Amino acid sequence: MTSPGWYLRRLSRMGPAEVVGRARHAVVQRQWRSALPEPPFWPSHPRFTAVLPDGVLGAVSGDAVKRLLVTADELMAGRAEYFGVVREDMADPDWFLDPKTGRRAPGDRYAFDVPYRSEDTVGDIKQIWEPSRHQHLTVLAAAYALTGSDAYAERVAAHLRSWWAANPPLRGPHWVSGIELGIRLLSWVWTRRLLDGWAGVDALFEDNPEFQLQLWHHQNWLSTLRSHGSSANNHVIAEDAGLLAAACAFGWFPESAGWQAEATRSLDAQLARNTFESGLNAELASEYHGLVLELGLAAAVEADAAGRPVPERTWAVLLRMTDALASIVDDRLRPPRQGDADDGFGLVVDGEETGRWASLLATGEALFGRRDWWPAVPGDDVRTPLLAALAVRVPRATGVRPDRRPAQLRDAGMTILRSGPVWVRCDGGPHGFLSIAAHAHADALSVEVRHDGVDILADPGTFCYHGEPEWRAYFRSTLGHNTLELGGRDQSVSGGPFLWTRHAVTKVLEVRPSRWVAAHDGYAPAVHRRTVELDGDELKITDEVLRAAGTGFRLAFHFGPDVRVVLAGGRARLSWDRDGERRTATLVLPGSVTWTAHRGQEDPPLGWYSPGFGRREPATTLVGTGTAKPRETLTTLLGFGS
Repeated sequence: MTSPGWYLRRLSRMGPAEVVGRARHAVVQRQWRSALPEPPFWPSHPRFTAVLPDGVLGAVSGDAVKRLLVTADELMAGRAEYFGVVREDMADPDWFLDPKTGRRAPGDRYAFDVPYRSEDTVGDIKQIWEPSRHQHLTVLAAAYALTGSDAYAERVAAHLRSWWAANPPLRGPHWVSGIELGIRLLSWVWTRRLLDGWAGVDALFEDNPEFQLQLWHHQNWLSTLRSHGSSANNHVIAEDAGLLAAACAFGWFPESAGWQAEATRSLDAQLARNTFESGLNAELASEYHGLVLELGLAAAVEADAAGRPVPERTWAVLLRMTDALASIVDDRLRPPRQGDADDGFGLVVDGEETGRWASLLATGEALFGRRDWWPAVPGDDVRTPLLAALAVRVPRATGVRPDRRPAQLRDAGMTILRSGPVWVRCDGGPHGFLSIAAHAHADALSVEVRHDGVDILADPGTFCYHGEPEWRAYFRSTLGHNTLELGGRDQSVSGGPFLWTRHAVTKVLEVRPSRWVAAHDGYAPAVHRRTVELDGDELKITDEVLRAAGTGFRLAFHFGPDVRVVLAGGRARLSWDRDGERRTATLVLPGSVTWTAHRGQEDPPLGWYSPGFGRREPATTLVGTGTAKPRETLTTLLGFGS
């Protein structure tokens, strides 16, 4: 359970307005415990008019349909994988079961009494929440739309009726978190749209009092308990996107126009606050950039379809985010692995084998047009033609766009160095977003290095949020990144799994096309300064520790899981396979440091790579241990093909 100390630390990161707002939310939650808010009368003949234009489904590529049906048919067979755990019960799911621990969350308890952070009590809440985002239902609904097979639609209807019956308003774990309600609403909008033409669709949605009750309570919850203050990150974007989409597509209540207007205002303001001027998401967590962009695009086109477009500023932010994504991906269209990642999607209508980032860039290209410097993007997903068909015009936004691929996103502190197949990310940005920096890692001055899309020096990832504190601490620690730890502690001070109480401040000192220099104050009065230089196939990393003579340090280099590492003294031979060919590199390490290799170590954790949330696999980590000396420089050389 959460300790009193955590509450005090969390309170210390709030301003007066946030404290007042949270107190107001607590009053509302107490009121709802004793008396649920009452929805108005259901309109006698509601109509769903936000359908896809004629001919749009025919624009979906055959390959995209094939990939979709592979995933849909697995779902029809009752199988789905969530965070590394395969569920075999998805024909008739238990909405409260965590298959990882076997525990069940209480479905009959008042929502705000459910101790969802306690894995010992309810299980892994992410495992419980994820199926109830109903993104597997949008996949099945898309399969119906593209094949006309009633079996897909009937399975969707069975799951929705089951979920609505098991989850009455404000009971159980699925009513605790606004991001879950927002994403679920977006899924319902697209499920209804994609089932249009099925004989049972009116009985499932428009003529169903149970749907009325759920729909109204979801929207009322989001309008009343919107995230704010230090929690106004990707959560508030999901809340606003879901509320806006539902109010536009299901605008059947007396409150609908007001909900639509407030969600439009909030989404516009929060997208601007959550996005650097360069276009990168302010949480500095790459997957959340994708989540927020997906949510924003889906909400904005929904408003277009309803004839209530969002402000041009909203579209301008989405345009900047799209160009920023195009600027940072590697040769295989993979973005950095910076910060937290929990495999969260905004809208899913594609099969699992469709590349997320290629699809998102394809959608951006369809809505905004591509720049000459953009990477080539395959346009063979389901989502892109569907979203583009709802926009009132394309290109949907215009504005000043980069004439060449940016190497530095200055306000975000991200620099990408490139030379042929070599891609290098240098981290010189702020320590996360807002006062708690919830999804930040203690990774100042860290680097990621890829060769033709293969992780060579890798960011190990995230792995988990709740329930395994030692693993959560490791994956976001300084030692868990390609940077230098001084004095046995992290650069920034953690106050909990989503809370940092002291943030290291980083300053980029120099950026050239092949050279980057930055320093941070996380070990003040000591300073860690790093220089990264890329010359063709050779990367040089120089570390200096100033004003720290006699202090012990550890310098870590983490390798991707495909890289074989042979350490011999101060030199490591690297090899990996790519497209059937053996590739090699040599890492020459600082000679004044004692080097050890670690792989799959559990106590304490070291030598791991998380390919996705809930999954980890052994990977090699080299750790150099030494003592800081005056005017000493630590030079590391990575040469490819040597």
